[in-house]
Amino acid sequence: MISDSLNYLRNDEDWVKTVLIGGVLSLLSVLIVPTILVAGYLVRVVRATMHGDEQPPAFDEWGDLAVDGLKAAVIAIVYGFVPTLIAGVLVGGAVFTIVMGDAAGSSGLAALGGLGILVGLLVSFVLGLLAAYVIPAAVANFAETDQMGKAFSFGDLRPILTSGKYFTAWVSGFAVIFVGALVAGVLNAIPVLGLIAGGFLGFYAAVAAYYLIGTAWGELHDIEMRESEDRPDEQAAI
Repeated sequence: MISDSLNYLRNDEDWVKTVLIGGVLSLLSVLIVPTILVAGYLVRVVRATMHGDEQPPAFDEWGDLAVDGLKAAVIAIVYGFVPTLIAGVLVGGAVFTIVMGDAAGSSGLAALGGLGILVGLLVSFVLGLLAAYVIPAAVANFAETDQMGKAFSFGDLRPILTSGKYFTAWVSGFAVIFVGALVAGVLNAIPVLGLIAGGFLGFYAAVAAYYLIGTAWGELHDIEMRESEDRPDEQAAI
């Protein structure tokens, strides 16, 4: 599947154009709007692949793309809020303990504060990793239903998140993104080239990762089977 994901964009004869647009938008991500557009494209990738469509989507209908991207960004922010909040509280409390320990001349309080910082960072890392695991599934549930609320429906998400297929797809996607980041890091030895290549590699890797998520989601939900079963009924009704 990793091989298929890496070749996914190349299934379109205009794949170079798609990568160029996605790479440029990724390089301009500091402006926020380009990030939203890339997120919208990734939603399209998930929506297409969960239906078994091997043809990559195009960068078009920019208004719809922005709406999907904004919704995906909100989903990510909501899931990332709790780890960030907990990390802030724990680390902030630990820093306060260190300050109080220094003011009181207590090495014990300072040591306790230092331990608190380590614990806070560890807890935030674990929760952040958990959020990163949930977010693609939440985006996929939104992409399938076009309902924002479904992104937070734990009844829908729980069987997906605990399945081996989704876990394998997520780990594979993470590996693709990680390797892409490593290559970009090596290319950073050439400052300008490294920065530019990083944007394009990051986009390409993200698309490959979300291809894996969408494909796994479609297989777990039997989307193609359900649609083929529904189609005769619709024709009969007509």
